[in-house]
Amino acid sequence: MAMNSFAARFSTTSAQSDLRRAQAATADEGGAFDSAWGSQAGFGNLVGGVPAFAIPGVTDPSAFLRMHTDDGADPSCRIKLQHGTTTLAFRFQGGVIVAVDSRATAGSYVASGTVKKVIEINPYLLGTLAGTAADCQYWETYLGMHCRLHELRNGERISVAAASKYLSNLVYSYKGMGLGMGTMICGWDNTGPSVYYVDADGTRMKGDLFSVGSGSTHAYGVLDQGYRWDLTVSEAHELARRSIYAAGHRDAYTGNSCNLYHIEREGWRFVGNYDISTMHYEGPGDVPGAGGAYGYDVRVAGRSSADPPDDE
Repeated sequence: MAMNSFAARFSTTSAQSDLRRAQAATADEGGAFDSAWGSQAGFGNLVGGVPAFAIPGVTDPSAFLRMHTDDGADPSCRIKLQHGTTTLAFRFQGGVIVAVDSRATAGSYVASGTVKKVIEINPYLLGTLAGTAADCQYWETYLGMHCRLHELRNGERISVAAASKYLSNLVYSYKGMGLGMGTMICGWDNTGPSVYYVDADGTRMKGDLFSVGSGSTHAYGVLDQGYRWDLTVSEAHELARRSIYAAGHRDAYTGNSCNLYHIEREGWRFVGNYDISTMHYEGPGDVPGAGGAYGYDVRVAGRSSADPPDDE
């Protein structure tokens, strides 16, 4: 028996060994459920635990993934990954605004224009989706299950800080194994509106304003010049719409439409879906705070040297 244990210990990859040591340490401390390590956690077997994720049988999973997907280092690599999206969230006096685009790409092709990139964790918590869609969808849905268990055990809603910390700890257990996540956990709890950024490395940051994705630099350009704490609700909605529009207009991997959510003390509500092409030529429609079409040609018509105003 001792020889079998010894052989099993040294016949696994370093990633598998690291995961098993982390599981053993957590079990010794008694601070987490066995189900936290399993791909079927929460679906019928929370007490006895479930099988863990299968780890690739390579020495270093992250290096293996880079070797086959990094077309910058090797143009002939077998898998070319091109990720793109724009998500944003910010706090202001009226709560939290969450806005995302709806485009999914597969290489240079638009795979879908109707992707839902806001994950409704519970009536008071929202998560965003950027990076690998399956990772964000799975782990944030899993987080929602544990938020509900927390509420049942303690008789109160989980705080935004605790929910984001739980997700951070969870994905950190799989650091270096190929997860791809860049998400914001947003909500309203006893401390007021909160926004936390969490990524696949376990990084967790609290802040007033975040944007994630290939179009985030364009979104930040609009957000930085227009953001302030005392925005009115209509101004906040308009700032988020314009930021997603700017990213969709300049970034090929962002586009189609903008989905806008507003989190208030009573919970989140869906504000609306706005077509980015329509916003360019006509604006977001009859909504409070809208200032007409967003497109450059429309805004400078009759006001530039290329199109001067008529002489009177």
